Amino acid sequence: MYQQQHNPASPPLHHPVPQHPIPPMRSPPPLQQQGRPVNSNPYLPQGGAASGYAPDNAGNGYNLFNDTTAQVGLQVGRNAVLAGQEYVEQNFGRFMSLSMPTLRSYFNVSNGYVGSKLLLVLFPWRHKLWSRQPKRSEVSGSVEGFMPPREDINAPDMYIPVMAFTTYILLSSILAGIKGVFHPEILGYISSVAFAIVIFEILGLRLGCYLLGISNDSQLLDLVAYSGYKFIGVILTMIAGALVSGYFVKYSVFLYTFAANAFFLLRSLRYVVLPESPVNPSSMNTTSRQRQRRIQFLFAYSFVCQFVLMWMLAKS
Repeated sequence: MYQQQHNPASPPLHHPVPQHPIPPMRSPPPLQQQGRPVNSNPYLPQGGAASGYAPDNAGNGYNLFNDTTAQVGLQVGRNAVLAGQEYVEQNFGRFMSLSMPTLRSYFNVSNGYVGSKLLLVLFPWRHKLWSRQPKRSEVSGSVEGFMPPREDINAPDMYIPVMAFTTYILLSSILAGIKGVFHPEILGYISSVAFAIVIFEILGLRLGCYLLGISNDSQLLDLVAYSGYKFIGVILTMIAGALVSGYFVKYSVFLYTFAANAFFLLRSLRYVVLPESPVNPSSMNTTSRQRQRRIQFLFAYSFVCQFVLMWMLAKS
């Protein structure tokens, strides 16, 4: 093996030795500021852009929070948000304080009321007294409105219409599954159609009442409640069509429930269209011509409109 031989005449080589020792290179630990990691960019100060620091075009840094224009803009935006939040809370709270007690009274029902109301909707010609019972103040004795459904069978409620609306959607889906044509989208389709029919009916009623000069404080909620009773007859029609083959039984049930619902609405909505109670005495001052128009409107809604809407619901 070749071994390098040193020339004794050549001087030894010496490397320069540093005068000061070089400290070992170690990566610094990550900095923390108030529990949050700091930007790792070495060219930004602590906090980086998150702390309001941003470089300008020349590469120099400036703090956005030290800019007077930025501070004014932030303060104006904060004041606008606070003012908007306060306005929404005040108005929404006032609206809820006025509407929630009224809406809650429409769900003030009992088991006895629900059973009696269903019989009244299906067999209205057996009922004699259709006038609603007024509610009087315990202090002054003056009339303050009408009694809740729990204490008056002639009062409209929201419980039966809401339950009937839900039952109609579920029953339609079940019947579609029995026929083998069910798909997940059918729930949304049936709900949309039923909801659109109810909205169209309410808008038509409100327009007719406006044109005829009919005003009532609880008119909208009453009309929503009465528009939902038609689903009882529609549900019975669908059940009859599913249990018995053929169209005779289904159409017979449809015609009966339609006639019962129309008669029920014709007698129940008299206090709205043709008020004759001291609850709203200003609306009693109507001429004979206005009264005739209101009677025609009530008849058209109870028979013509209900027939079309119930037929559309039963077919869908």
